[in-house]
Amino acid sequence: MSMCCENAGPCQIERYFSQLGRVLTLGLLVALTGCATYPRSGTPAGRKGDEIVVAGKFFHTGTPVVLWLDPGGYDAYRVERRFGPYEESSWEASQKASRELRTPNRYGLRAKGLTPAQIEQVRGGGWDLPLLQSVVDQFVIHFDVCGVSRTCFRVLQDQRDLSVHFMLDLDGTIYQTLDLKERAWHATTSNDRSVGIEIANMGAYSARERDPFNVWYRKTNGTTIITLPPNVGDGGIRTQGFVGHPARPDPVHGVTQGEELTQYDFTPEQYAALARLTATLCTVFPKIKCAYPVNDKGELITVKLPKDQLEAYGGVLGHFHVQTNKNDPGPAFQWDYVINEARRLMAPGSCAPGFSHATPLRRF
Repeated sequence: MSMCCENAGPCQIERYFSQLGRVLTLGLLVALTGCATYPRSGTPAGRKGDEIVVAGKFFHTGTPVVLWLDPGGYDAYRVERRFGPYEESSWEASQKASRELRTPNRYGLRAKGLTPAQIEQVRGGGWDLPLLQSVVDQFVIHFDVCGVSRTCFRVLQDQRDLSVHFMLDLDGTIYQTLDLKERAWHATTSNDRSVGIEIANMGAYSARERDPFNVWYRKTNGTTIITLPPNVGDGGIRTQGFVGHPARPDPVHGVTQGEELTQYDFTPEQYAALARLTATLCTVFPKIKCAYPVNDKGELITVKLPKDQLEAYGGVLGHFHVQTNKNDPGPAFQWDYVINEARRLMAPGSCAPGFSHATPLRRF
């Protein structure tokens, strides 16, 4: 409306100035607060270095995490081999180098239990967190029988059609290789519903098997040190000058899958990191109970769960709970410590500073 219009009444003029005032006020607010509301284009989005990725979202763990996105990370989305000469790492060359590589993808879609409409929604990667939370209810723990995470990834990615969401190195560094929305190939029937982790450890052995303990462990003045064989080099350990010690100096004996086994314990750094990751997963995924499978007496079940129990179970479990031919994480694994520490970290008001660990491990 023209302010010069002689027919403009007082109410119209008053309404004009009221609208003009609102526009000017809004413009002033945008000018004053716009930069505070929206970061300037090109501003880096900072990370603290302890985040995991779940359906494209970052969640803090309080312990160091190296993502597949980071320098020095391990990327299970790649189809080529990670190690060896670059010019010989293509998928075509990889197939020729390893007969076990049958598909360029080492992961898949968590399709079980989804409706056709949901599959169409997520097949391109578009998971939302609530849907993923409704699907994932198990956290499967493995040892890698590789000794260090770098070797573990080389075996999974370069030699076999396998993958795992996390790897946990001797120094407590966690590597995430895939977003947790992906179906990693690590635990057969539990793959659709689980998150998996491979912990660097040389495994558990029966008396009839040849173990690698003399190569990997050395005892000096009552202290046991993890020694990396020459073919492993520095192992890719990120902590400069790190010397690993099993949480208990002597081999641990115990029964898994009905067989007497011997194993060296995991490192305190691994236990500290695993407890924090467990607390994070059990918080992000409410269907993963912070508990392990127990019998009527409240004791750890040390054999594969019957099919109906496994299908009904939601929580933390070992690879041996899923498959009869597996015994990881072995008799040395301290279930009570991991679960109790994770529960402490999950408790309201818990003091959980990042990158630290105060609760002592059980030692015998």
